[in-house]
Amino acid sequence: MSKINKYEDFSWDFRTDFTKEYTHCFHSYPAMMIPQIVRRVIKEYGTNAEILFDPYCGTGTSFVEANLVGINSIGTDLNPLARLISKAKTTLLNIDELKDTTANYYDYIVKYRYNMNEIDLVESPSFTNIDYWFSQDVQKKLMIIKNFITSIKDNNIKNFFLVAFSEVIRESSWTRNGEFKLYRMSEKKMEQFNPKVFEIFEKKIKRNTDGLISYLNAKVNGSDTKIFSFNSVDPIPSDIIDKRSIDIVITSPPYGDSRTTVAYGQFSRLSNQWMEVENSNQIDNLLMGGKKKDTNISFGIDILDIVLKKIADIDNKRASEVVSFYDDYQKSIKNVSSVVKDNGIVCFVVGNRKVKGNILPTDEITRLMFEKNNFVHIKTIIRNIPKKRMPRKNSPTNKSGVLESTMNNEYIIIMQKKDWFQHISTTILIILKCYHSKAIHTYWNSDQRLSA
Repeated sequence: MSKINKYEDFSWDFRTDFTKEYTHCFHSYPAMMIPQIVRRVIKEYGTNAEILFDPYCGTGTSFVEANLVGINSIGTDLNPLARLISKAKTTLLNIDELKDTTANYYDYIVKYRYNMNEIDLVESPSFTNIDYWFSQDVQKKLMIIKNFITSIKDNNIKNFFLVAFSEVIRESSWTRNGEFKLYRMSEKKMEQFNPKVFEIFEKKIKRNTDGLISYLNAKVNGSDTKIFSFNSVDPIPSDIIDKRSIDIVITSPPYGDSRTTVAYGQFSRLSNQWMEVENSNQIDNLLMGGKKKDTNISFGIDILDIVLKKIADIDNKRASEVVSFYDDYQKSIKNVSSVVKDNGIVCFVVGNRKVKGNILPTDEITRLMFEKNNFVHIKTIIRNIPKKRMPRKNSPTNKSGVLESTMNNEYIIIMQKKDWFQHISTTILIILKCYHSKAIHTYWNSDQRLSA
């Protein structure tokens, strides 16, 4: 451990930097990787890169930064909302057509803004618990906006409006917006809660239009982004990415299974339900660690296996959830490794969470898993998280008042894939050393040595 190039660097905190420039402003999302990290990694390691890959792309931070410097990008994510936001943030729209559509919206909304009697013209969505999360007044207003968006013919412009609509859905619901999981606000707050739905939507459209214009003005022509619904826990097919074709991977993987760590599915559920995504309440089960595994799995990584045993001694069910995540994580790293070119760079930005009082050193686990897949470690940078939208404390036991500190640091792990010649040479050297060691051992215990 003492030989590992791992250190704290406050210059990576970006404490005073604005993280919402360009289309990064489009939509909030849990545990977002800030663009300054991607920008700096590209500058230091990806100046000659042609293709960037993000296997857990979320809302596409890495794509925006890649496109700004002319690098093509490919990404995968199972969450439909995440893919929608990523696509909208990287799609080049005709600003005049976008402004015309916005003007049409204002003309459309006039008759509804002060006369809700026209609501019968709008089709109501139907999903479980809609009345639990939204007042009748908010439902009517959201349906009016959705009705207009549905009428937009240009799919790219429609996606742009849907992204703004998604944020309005959450902000106008009875959800406690300081949480990623779905918790309803108190009865007292609900009585006082009166969101101005139309005004919120219009502010989102204005903000996102300004961000898009700045992105279009800064983007280098020629690069594009492809986004797929795919789980990298499975082998990556060639119709998504060819083997050994990726120059650089920059990503921030989940910190743990979605149900117990960062609830991507719960955060997205109301938006996905309003947009009529199938099985919206099952997304957390589909994500990494969503399917339970047996706790008897051994990873062959001491620092992981030891912690897992400690957790299992306290709570075997909780240990099973942790094992399930790291089993999927290990498979994903193997599949990601297979598409990286020789000498290609991988940057994983991770957090070390605590389970049952035990720290899981995901940064070291990540390094060791990549080393198993023919990578060498360059460095690990420890950065503080001054602005990341995560609760500073959570309730791991779900007992009222029992709180525990969450992750206040991130680890930026930089790895490089060995080239084929180096790998073969190293393998031959290891074999020779083993053979030489065995020959010495044989001689030392032989009758020849005793007689000598």
